[in-house]
Amino acid sequence: MRTPVSDPLKVGPYRIVGRLGSGGMGWVYLGRSPAGREVAVKVVRPELAGEPEFRERFAREVAAARIVSGAYTAAVIDADTEAELPWLATMYVPGPSLAEAVRTDGPLPEDQVRRLGAFLVEALQAVHTAGVVHRDLKPSNVLLASDGPRVIDFGISRVDGAPGLTKVGLIVGTPPFMSPEQMKGARVGPESDVFSLGGVLVYALSGRPPHGTGDAVRYQVVFGDPDLDGVPHALRPLIARCLAKRPEERPRLEGLLTELLEEAPQSPSWPPPKVRRTIEIRVGELAARRAAGTSVSVPSCLMLHAQALLDAGLTDAMVARAVGRGTL
Repeated sequence: MRTPVSDPLKVGPYRIVGRLGSGGMGWVYLGRSPAGREVAVKVVRPELAGEPEFRERFAREVAAARIVSGAYTAAVIDADTEAELPWLATMYVPGPSLAEAVRTDGPLPEDQVRRLGAFLVEALQAVHTAGVVHRDLKPSNVLLASDGPRVIDFGISRVDGAPGLTKVGLIVGTPPFMSPEQMKGARVGPESDVFSLGGVLVYALSGRPPHGTGDAVRYQVVFGDPDLDGVPHALRPLIARCLAKRPEERPRLEGLLTELLEEAPQSPSWPPPKVRRTIEIRVGELAARRAAGTSVSVPSCLMLHAQALLDAGLTDAMVARAVGRGTL
């Protein structure tokens, strides 16, 4: 994969203090504003910046993320979609993704998953109220912060009233967490995010997606029954309704929030104790390096955040063109 001769010292107004990752889309850096605020800065590769389709998709990602507000979504702080190399700066979240937390420490207990689910319902309410359908809710797009999760990556989101880049028959998303209508290339609505939420909760409780992985997952999502082994019995009916094949049979977010909280403890622990310790260590390390004026060693949570940002908005056709040019 081609890499820049040297990393930039500055992107827009942000001083670059370390590279977080690189991928098919470009590079993600840890940047600091003039006042010292830390942000994740995504910079597009030159070969993709020259693709009109990609520039339009990148601009749509920025537009979708900017109009979404809420306590549990990662805010866009700044962007320049017209720059020679377009870039996007988002809020820095010093916490692991749900995918990393489960891989490292195992599935979460029921009370914490109920709290996580309630947080994510509120995040989706903010997304949908803004007229946006996320379309790629998955464990790696959920960052666990000390005051609740943050939903990231609006690269393939659909904004109501805006011209779409995807066409009927084009499948875009992450198969183990896609809805049946999304898998079939049909138009999707907010109910599709509810299906994906059900899959995320199954993963949090069991450590695996409800319809498996690999070649068979596409068939299983559309026609198969979800595997709810590892899901507590009290949560199975609710999650099964989220995973209904027909969108109209899935629960609405308001009712889902009530059901998630009705049997939850009054003050369930958040974040999970091991996640809290991870956050404290990483925040402490970055604070010490910031005070000393030294470069950062990048925590793995930021690498996962970076990878989600890097993959957003790429289509197979774009990747194929880049491979043909020898740039990937």
